Amino acid sequence: MTVHPYQDASLPVDRRVDDLLSRMTLEEKAGQLFQDMLTMNPDGSPAEDPDGSTPTAGTTELIKDRQLTHFNLLGQYGPREMALWHNAVQELAAATRLGIPVTLSTDPRHSFTDNIGASFNAGAFSAWPEPLGLAAIGDPELVHRFADTVRREYLAVGFRVALHPQIDLATEPRWSRQSGTFGSEARLAGELAAAYVKGLQGDELGPESVAAMVKHFPGGGPQKDGEDPHFPHGKDQVYPGGLRDLHLEPFKAAIAAGCSQMMPYYGRPVGTDWEEVGFGFNKGVLTGLLREQLGFTGIICTDWGLLNDAPIFGEMHSARAWGCEHLSVAERAEKSLAAGADQFGGEHCPEIVVELVRSGRIAESRIDASVRRLLREKFVLGLFDNRRVDPDLAEDIVGASEFTAAGAEAQRRSLTVLADNASLLPVTGRPKVYVENLDAEAAAVYGSVVTDPATADLAIIRLRTPYEHRPNRFESFFHSGTLAFTEEELAPVLALLDTVPTLVCINLERPAVIPEIAERAAALIADYGASDEALLDVAFGRAHAEGLLPFELPRSMAAVEAARPDVPNDTADPVFPHGHGVRV
Repeated sequence: MTVHPYQDASLPVDRRVDDLLSRMTLEEKAGQLFQDMLTMNPDGSPAEDPDGSTPTAGTTELIKDRQLTHFNLLGQYGPREMALWHNAVQELAAATRLGIPVTLSTDPRHSFTDNIGASFNAGAFSAWPEPLGLAAIGDPELVHRFADTVRREYLAVGFRVALHPQIDLATEPRWSRQSGTFGSEARLAGELAAAYVKGLQGDELGPESVAAMVKHFPGGGPQKDGEDPHFPHGKDQVYPGGLRDLHLEPFKAAIAAGCSQMMPYYGRPVGTDWEEVGFGFNKGVLTGLLREQLGFTGIICTDWGLLNDAPIFGEMHSARAWGCEHLSVAERAEKSLAAGADQFGGEHCPEIVVELVRSGRIAESRIDASVRRLLREKFVLGLFDNRRVDPDLAEDIVGASEFTAAGAEAQRRSLTVLADNASLLPVTGRPKVYVENLDAEAAAVYGSVVTDPATADLAIIRLRTPYEHRPNRFESFFHSGTLAFTEEELAPVLALLDTVPTLVCINLERPAVIPEIAERAAALIADYGASDEALLDVAFGRAHAEGLLPFELPRSMAAVEAARPDVPNDTADPVFPHGHGVRV
């Protein structure tokens, strides 16, 4: 059996890349330029009949017919099943003409948010606070430890690219993606971003690394009216405060740390000297700024679904071709490639790239430049030389006790005591406790649980940041709009606060507008993803909350609407300022 140079692990990576690239057909090259979504069957076998919830195709079709070798996995499964699935997918790839291994990626899987368009809750993996909670702690060493844990758990099941960290600045209070950020402070976000990249990749990318795809360049925080650019009404990104460069600071830190990949955002800049097209089509941003000014040499992969309209949950969604809606699919692909993108996320139409080359609209040398980057990373990650994982080891590593304990400790540390109006904390003794949205069995470890608040010594309730309910099923996962409770929602909460001394814990996925609750609660704690046990341990003095607010909490929606979307902490007279936290 002939061993080609690209299959020889003793040769330098660049020699192997050159050899493989020289053997590839245009169709095989075009397949590398797409990273689509896959699902799997619960038993670990590849899914061949998608259920229609996502715009994808069967696994065999994508690998053998479309010649794709980059995928992100949707859904939650057991570690053994994920490892078995990974191996089965790699076997399909090994049976193709050149045997190019698959590179598997994933959205975040280590926290509490469950949004098919952004992240999955931890499931079998160790559970940590959302990145906002890591920012509340503000410890780069902890973030490095977290990212190293992610790396070890990902490697066990075969994920080699993390579609994170998300290092946008949380400057528009209504924006739905803030829980995945490191908050509103550029300096801290940069420090934590660098630690995160190093934890995933190590000092340099290699066989034990998970490549970091940092997002969303050049900063997705300044969304007009806080709407998300997954959807047409959120397409515009604005900078009325003139702080465009501030949003670049975390990305500069990530690049300096060696991040391997970069994802530009969907939004189109309005009112700047940049072309008013989405960042994935924007040559001034991708080539002029990212490549030439900032010196980024890694892979640029667009956010998902820029080229084709596609169904999600059975509902049709427009391609996120903001500013390029009038262009055909081929014209959109041509513009994105000309802008500097290497890969298209979330779809599979390599025939479009083939036609662009054969018609002379795109030079094959331009395609080769991107394919070379993509192949090189596969070799550097060791995928050609070791493409299988051990299902037994996956079961041992994913959710291992040391990782779970570290995540649980971080949950406790991240909690932020916003107010202790009645000097309630820490709670002593075994009081009679009334609970809402909190597990009664967990609370029974700390006190006697009662069902009538009038008979309680103490109430403990958990709330979530308010949001506006949207009718579209996919959009319903992106909590947007108002940050304030309606009168109907607020009334029973305030009634409880007037009945019994109450500890309120509010999950801050965005900056909630809660002045009445802040004034009348006996104590107020913010969480960013924490178990009931974590909250109770802090409330009863068995653990210490260390968190400081990673953004301010506005006093009213009028203040939010008057603030500038690109300016951190810009609302008038906030209830609690950025960095606030009470030590008890």
